Amino acid sequence: MPILNVQLGLPDLSRMRLALAFLMLLAMAPPGLAEPQTLVIGYLGEQRKPPLPLGPLDEVVTDDGLQGARLGIADDVSTGRFLSQQFRLHEIVLKPGETPAEAVREFAAAGISFVVADLDADRLLQASDAPGAERMTLFNSRALDERLRQEDCRNNVLHTIPSRAMLADGLAQYLVWKRWQHWFLLVGPHPEDQAMAVAFRRAAARFGAEITIDQPWTFRPANGRADTGHVTLQTEIPAATQVGDYDVLVVADEADEFGAFLEGRTALARPVVGTQGLVATGWSAVNEEWGAAQLQDRFHKQAGRWMLASDYAAWLALRSIGEAATRVHSLDPIAIGKYLHGEDFLLAGFKGQGLSFRPWNGQMRQPILIAGARLLVSSSPQPGFLHQRTPLDTLGIDLEESTCKF
Repeated sequence: MPILNVQLGLPDLSRMRLALAFLMLLAMAPPGLAEPQTLVIGYLGEQRKPPLPLGPLDEVVTDDGLQGARLGIADDVSTGRFLSQQFRLHEIVLKPGETPAEAVREFAAAGISFVVADLDADRLLQASDAPGAERMTLFNSRALDERLRQEDCRNNVLHTIPSRAMLADGLAQYLVWKRWQHWFLLVGPHPEDQAMAVAFRRAAARFGAEITIDQPWTFRPANGRADTGHVTLQTEIPAATQVGDYDVLVVADEADEFGAFLEGRTALARPVVGTQGLVATGWSAVNEEWGAAQLQDRFHKQAGRWMLASDYAAWLALRSIGEAATRVHSLDPIAIGKYLHGEDFLLAGFKGQGLSFRPWNGQMRQPILIAGARLLVSSSPQPGFLHQRTPLDTLGIDLEESTCKF
């Protein structure tokens, strides 16, 4: 049989060298590098009765918070792919009669160490104190209550939703920067309205504003969408707000029962700010700055609606975990938790500044958006409000004010 004498050309030699180099890299790679690891993260929500739409443009939203968590896990999967890290969301939404302890038990049985807790304050405390939760980190993505950062703080809870004090401080800084320093504070009847009013009073004293009028809202307006509802509002609201002069009307109406009726109907031509009108918020659909437009677009494509503050807080929680996993090159819960609480943790949150957690109460430092109905007006901290650590610590409970004892 004749012997074939094949001479390799330069291109063939190059291909052989590349193949040999690739085989060598595979041999040098650590065992298991190409095998994806999976970190399962819990989401704990609760069924809520959605509020009735106040106006014809209002959307009825029943999945706020959950959609933000789903986008966050999708982003974690995208970034983790480069390190062969996989993430999965285990969702539990409590029905009436179900308790957070039952969900925590299920998470613990599944070996879950991180949970997005989309719960009101009392149920968050029940979850954080439940058996098994001591081995978890819960991310509060809904409850604004100050007591969760103060006397009722827990060392297994981090807060990605801003507190009421942070929202009030952000708004107060803007009003003082505008020299709107004389406030008419109008307070609703519900406990959450009262709590927001406390935060506004604290912020006014902190930044040099003066509450010249402080009164409760007692009028029960007719339905503004009824045939003659606007007539009643047009006559009653001027009478309720004709109580003296002021620069700005600050409304504390978290229940959203009357605040939206005030604008354009007050006795004096003054801005309406607070929980309605010009609002202070952790997130707003009108924010397109600092690259936020792409986050808004991705969320709208997924959910079919705009991102709410609770969605953003849940997204922050998931992205915090994913960012920590990327930085420590590991899905080990202990390593991730240590990094989350450390000084090196910093998260890009589409707000123009890196976000981190305060070591004294677990609150995420973040700018507060000052948003109108259709456009972003400003972002706090405002220029000139300085702090020895970071201007972000001018918002909310500072270290010297903290009563949190982990």
